[in-house]
Amino acid sequence: MNLPAFSKFASSYISYSKVLSQLSLTKSVDQGLQIHAHLIKVGLSQDPKHRNHLINLYSKCKVFCNARKLIEESPEPDLVSWSSLVSGYAQNGLGEEALLAFHEAHVLGVKCNEFTFPSVLKACASTKNFILGRQVHGLVVATGFESDVFVANTLLVMYAKCGHLVDSRRLFEDIPEKNGVSWNAILSCYTQSDSFGEAMGLFYEMIAGGVRPDEFSLSIILNAATGLGDISQGKKVHGYIIKLGYEGDPFSLNALVDMYAKGGDLGDAITVFNNIPDPDIVSWNAIIAGCVLHENYNRALELLDEMKKSGICPNLFTLSSALKACAALGDQELGKQFHANLIKMDIMKDPFVTAGLIDMYFKCHLMKDAVTIYHLMLEKDLVAINAMISGHVENGEYREAINLFVEMYRQTMEFDQATLLAVLNAIAAFEAILDCKQIHALIVKSGYQADNFVLNSLIDSYGKCGHVQDAAKVFEECPVRKACQ
Repeated sequence: MNLPAFSKFASSYISYSKVLSQLSLTKSVDQGLQIHAHLIKVGLSQDPKHRNHLINLYSKCKVFCNARKLIEESPEPDLVSWSSLVSGYAQNGLGEEALLAFHEAHVLGVKCNEFTFPSVLKACASTKNFILGRQVHGLVVATGFESDVFVANTLLVMYAKCGHLVDSRRLFEDIPEKNGVSWNAILSCYTQSDSFGEAMGLFYEMIAGGVRPDEFSLSIILNAATGLGDISQGKKVHGYIIKLGYEGDPFSLNALVDMYAKGGDLGDAITVFNNIPDPDIVSWNAIIAGCVLHENYNRALELLDEMKKSGICPNLFTLSSALKACAALGDQELGKQFHANLIKMDIMKDPFVTAGLIDMYFKCHLMKDAVTIYHLMLEKDLVAINAMISGHVENGEYREAINLFVEMYRQTMEFDQATLLAVLNAIAAFEAILDCKQIHALIVKSGYQADNFVLNSLIDSYGKCGHVQDAAKVFEECPVRKACQ
């Protein structure tokens, strides 16, 4: 909409508000800037209603400097102004900024309402700020909004994301009239906390209570069935999807593809995928990742070609799966093409992408390329380091693997079970007894002496270094000897 057309259309006070509301929904910031300029010209930019609509538009479109400026220029920014800013920060993943804005409003004496509290609690959840979350909960109770179902739902999500699932369940049970959103919230809390069995139990309780699951409930509970690794539970949920008429819903179908693939039934995953009328990027990613999981690498790459021909561009997750397929097949030419795509997409900073590239180049025996990518990283993370150590070991470069571990330890970088297993494999193959003893001391110091996988590798390393007595001593000290070699 150009400005002359807008001026003719927005001849009334109400029209300005309607247009700005619509632009907020569509996040049309360029048109919003034009309208803001027009409002300044006609002397209406400081009208409280128009100002709040503009703050809402700028906040949703991430133009926070403009939203902030409008608040600062306002003689008395009201609750709507601050709520829009807090909500914009929270919705765009800027939890710390949302909490700072909430604090500013609170200091100024602005009272929160049922629309402000959910955004503040969402910010507490994303930043894992449990102490502030508890304080906000107290404020919710003090202001009488604990009975509001949307506030209550956000509260239980906040507690779960801060690691207090018991409190979430208690809050859920205290909700007098649980709606579908309440059930979805608690199901999501349990699923995201890896409490898959409890999530399944709640789902059946929900059905027994006469609450009809929606497409979101079904996709959440399919994720729980996937987490359980129980394909029989997933098939039951599939039955509910058909019974309730959601067999055409993309959320449910995508979750079904993922569930069948991860549950070991690639055939059914492909059948469900083929029945999706218009597969989106999530559908394609699920089936491609499923094929890679089942080591059907050629089919995964064929599906990637089909996806591109259908007009859908691969994203980070697609290319991560494709790199695994190239690595397994040793297809260095195709792997290099994907590397070029990742550079064009400007996502080389993602740690899993970098680790995938390192792994692919090592598996294609292009060690120099793998090392180059690693050295180009501005910040070496654990995922990339583990890929490097494992890659050196797979290519018989045992001393390089050990040296890299020593270097990371000297730089006080963190390590995990995967790091120790990889470096112990290098020590065993290289028969480096001095390194073995040093790693043994580090295992004890860092608390991994109770990890049976690490202890098995340590026993193996001592044995291959010819130190059978040391291997036997580690075995004697195993907390669970049956789990050790």
